[in-house]
Amino acid sequence: MMRSRFAPPLTGHLSVGSARIALANYLHARRYGGRMLLRLDDNDRERSKPEMIDAVTADLRWLGIECDETIRQSEHVALYSESIERLKRAGRLYPCFESEDELRSKRDQRRKRGEPGVYDRAMLKLTPAQRTAAEAGGKRPYWRFLLSDRTVEWHDMVLGRRSVKLPSVSDPVVIGVDGTPLPLLTAVLDDIAAGVTDLIRNDSQVTATGIAIDILTALDADPSRLRLAHLPPLTDAGEHRLARRMDARTVRSLRRDGVEPSALVAYLTRLGSPDPPEPMPMDRLSGSFDVARIMPAPVAFEAKALLALNRRVLRELDFQAVAGRLPSGATEAFWMAIRGNLELLSEARGWWDVVAGTIVPPEIDEHELLVAALHALPPEPWNDAVWQDWTAALSRATGRQSGALTLPLRLALTGEDRGPDLHDLLPLIGRARAVNRLHEYTSPVKRERSARSSG
Repeated sequence: MMRSRFAPPLTGHLSVGSARIALANYLHARRYGGRMLLRLDDNDRERSKPEMIDAVTADLRWLGIECDETIRQSEHVALYSESIERLKRAGRLYPCFESEDELRSKRDQRRKRGEPGVYDRAMLKLTPAQRTAAEAGGKRPYWRFLLSDRTVEWHDMVLGRRSVKLPSVSDPVVIGVDGTPLPLLTAVLDDIAAGVTDLIRNDSQVTATGIAIDILTALDADPSRLRLAHLPPLTDAGEHRLARRMDARTVRSLRRDGVEPSALVAYLTRLGSPDPPEPMPMDRLSGSFDVARIMPAPVAFEAKALLALNRRVLRELDFQAVAGRLPSGATEAFWMAIRGNLELLSEARGWWDVVAGTIVPPEIDEHELLVAALHALPPEPWNDAVWQDWTAALSRATGRQSGALTLPLRLALTGEDRGPDLHDLLPLIGRARAVNRLHEYTSPVKRERSARSSG
């Protein structure tokens, strides 16, 4: 069975970049009837707090990603130990004692000589006596993986033919001084154990993929059985690479602002593809998702495009879908009146203030019109025709066309120059609130203030 997996960073909330990778793996697996695995890199207890694991998994569920299996690296200690000993016996791991200062000095010297900054493998020449002396002096080794002297190649489902020249890459550190295996190694071991067959990653991991292929070969696994895809980076509107954990671009912050999951999912899965984003259930989306249709060029994450898509989603939501997220007391009539004018659900709060709270009255130089509007305001009870009846009576009284009445009345009643249809809002505002707001512009105090302002 085809198996894909996603390993979220556990040092912060899920970014939109990571969410895009998770969605690609999930939809790819579902399209081919496979399984999606969630790998939690929880070996480092300082960097992988339980609360962050809970937050990231909650974000995935909110997006609609239901993983079939969860792998915790903390439960694979025996697997790692066995594989590490195997690599040591094969001569593919070697101990190192150089400090970061020593390594930095070496890099500086090579740079001055115009040489590439690849690690020189000096520790391969370490004798048993020298190692014993270093450890007797209180040093503890970290371990590097000895890369092959070859070029690894693969067909990438997005980028096409790809290769990594291993001699141009430094032997990676795969075991820390404390003996903890690092993610570059543990990810490969987990993928082998879980039978991962398909893997979609960020394009920044192309070199890491080349190293992983070499580790797979050293462990007698068959890299050719692994289908790979690397998605190009997201950029912001200014064509700068998107910071991976930029707070303004986390799933959590977008959710808090009122972005709907179906809008975000549709947007992220179509980024870089010629196919337009279309909100739809996950089962339909997986049937149409093809990672090979994603272009290899960087693609901009545009908040404006996401908001336009979110507006479409909100416009179609019924009251039951949002009732628990609207201000207390909000009714179905209120939701039906405003839903076509929202880019974010959080904007409903402002419109609830309009119909059930208070507004900040803007300056309006229409005293005579608003006085006439107050006198022409129909008595209650009000029905759906109250706006038409009111503006028709006001048009007869002032001689102004009804179209010329809308903006000043909208400003006086809502404090905004655009928004939901006043035909729907006026009955929700109610006569008493409408009278109070019109009084703001017709009272003697207001007239005196306006006169001073004009003078």
